[in-house]
Amino acid sequence: MKKSFLFGMAVGLGLVLSACGDDDNSSSPGGFDVSSSSVEFTENESSAVVADELSSSFDVSSSSETTKTTYTLKPFKGPLPNPHKGFTLLTEGAWNFVPDFRYGPDKNGAWNLITYGSGYQRWDELNPAKGVYDWSVLEDLLNVLQKQGLGYALRVFPYSPSYIANNETPSSEYDWTPEWVYKEGAQKDYAIFQDNGARAQVPRWDDPIYLKAAKDFATALAAKYDGDPRLEYIDVRTFGEWGEWHVSHLDGSDMPPLKVQKELLDHYASVFKKTLLALPSDGYGEIYTYALSLGITKRDDGFIGIPGTADSLVRAYKAGLPTIAENIGSYERMLTFDNKSYMRWTPERWVHEITTAHLTYYVLEQESDCGFQIYNEHKELADSLTHVIGYNFMVQQAELLTVTGDMETVNTLNITVKNTGIAPCFFDIYMVAEFVNSEGEVLEQLGKTIKVAKGTFKDEMVKELTFASSVPARQTNVAALPGVSVALSIYESEEAFKSGKNPTVRFDNDGLQANNKLLLKP
Repeated sequence: MKKSFLFGMAVGLGLVLSACGDDDNSSSPGGFDVSSSSVEFTENESSAVVADELSSSFDVSSSSETTKTTYTLKPFKGPLPNPHKGFTLLTEGAWNFVPDFRYGPDKNGAWNLITYGSGYQRWDELNPAKGVYDWSVLEDLLNVLQKQGLGYALRVFPYSPSYIANNETPSSEYDWTPEWVYKEGAQKDYAIFQDNGARAQVPRWDDPIYLKAAKDFATALAAKYDGDPRLEYIDVRTFGEWGEWHVSHLDGSDMPPLKVQKELLDHYASVFKKTLLALPSDGYGEIYTYALSLGITKRDDGFIGIPGTADSLVRAYKAGLPTIAENIGSYERMLTFDNKSYMRWTPERWVHEITTAHLTYYVLEQESDCGFQIYNEHKELADSLTHVIGYNFMVQQAELLTVTGDMETVNTLNITVKNTGIAPCFFDIYMVAEFVNSEGEVLEQLGKTIKVAKGTFKDEMVKELTFASSVPARQTNVAALPGVSVALSIYESEEAFKSGKNPTVRFDNDGLQANNKLLLKP
C-alpha cells in the first residue's frame, strides 16, 4: 500500500515549508502554485496548505530507504554587493571609468562595494526647448554604467546655487530651469545668496507656467524611463536649491504652498508606475506623510551630521518602502564637526545611523574622493556593511533527503534561509536548486522555482524552503552519481533563469562560484 511521501515527512520529521520572524514579521508566506513551473510564496496562505498541496505529488512504497546529506555552511568573507541595495558612488559621466581617473574603479577599492551609481542631470540640458527632450547624454551614461554592471539613481536639478560666485555670474551657470520656460512667461524672483551676498535669479516656484513645464517634463521622463531596469530610483527634484525642497541659502525666495507641493507629487505618482520615486531632503512633516501615502519614499542628505535624520527615515521603512541616505558633507568636512550643530563622523556613529534608519540605499559621497578615503581608512568595516545594508540572504541549514521506494526515488532539499540584513527585499526573487557535477555544470533542476514576492522577505525573517522532485525507479537518480552536488541560485526573474543567464543575487555563504551560484558542500 502506497503512502504519501511528503505528508509522512511533514508529520514524522516536521519538514513543512514555513516562514517565521519577530512579531513585526509574523506573516507566514506559503501557498504553492503547483500548476505552474514555479512555486510562489504569499503572505496570507499557511504553510499547512503547502504541505497538503505537495503531499499528493510523490508516492513511495512503505518499504523505502532514506539517505541524508547535511551540508556545512559558513558565512561569506569579504564585500558582498548585491543589486537594488547598498552603497553608491558618484558616477556623473563616462569619464568616471577612464583609466587615468584618480578615483575610478582601477584605483578606488570602494567600487567593489557598489552595484549602482548616482549623480545629477540639468533640467535645461534634458529639456532644451518646449516639447523637445535630449536624452543623449543620460543615455550614454546609462549605457556605460550598464556595461559595468551598474544601475543609476537619477536626480534632475532645476537650480544649483553652488555656482553663484558674485553678482556678475550668468544665470545659466546656476539657474538650470530651461530658458524657454521664462520666455513662456514664468516669473522669477531675485534673492540674496547667503554664502557670499550675491544677488541671484531664482524661479518663482509656484508660478503656474513653471509648474506646467515641470509636470510636462515629468511626463516625458516617465514615458522614456519608467520601469527602465537601468534606473534604481528617481528623486522628485522640482523645488528649491538643488531641488531639495528648501531655499535655506536664498533670502527672498520661498517654497510653494503645501497644496502645490502635493499636486506635483500627485503628478509624479500618476506617471511613474514602476520606477521608485524619492522625496528629497527637506520634504518633512505633512508633505513627507503625503509622499508615503503615494508610495514615494524618503531620501535624506543630512545623514551622519544632523541628529535625528536616521530616526526620520524610519517612517519610510515602516511604510514598507526602501530608505535612502546621503552624507551631509564630504568625509573630511564631517570629521571637523564639533557634535554641537552637527555630529562628527565616527565608525561607531556610522554603523548606528545605518542600522537605525534600516537603510536600503546609501550615497556614500558628496565629493568624488569621499568613498576613496572612507574605504582606505575603514576597509574592513565598509566591507562588512555590504552584508548589513538592505537585504542579505544567508542559508543557515541545508539537508538533502533521498527516499528510494519500489516505484520511484524522491529527492527533497530542505533549506533554512534568513534575511540577516536591516531591510526587506523590495523586488521579486526566484530561488532555484539544481544538481551540478564536479565541474559545476547543471545536470537537472531539483524541484520547482520558488518565487518570493517583493517586500515579503523582511529583515530578520526566516524561511524554511523545500525543493522536491521524483525519479521513476528505472531511471538514473543523478543525486546518487559521483561528484554530484547541489547549487542554489537567486534570480530577479524566472525568465532570466530559463534563458540560461547567471543569477544576479548572491547568498551570504562561503561556496559562491564565479557564476554567483552557491555550491553546497557536505
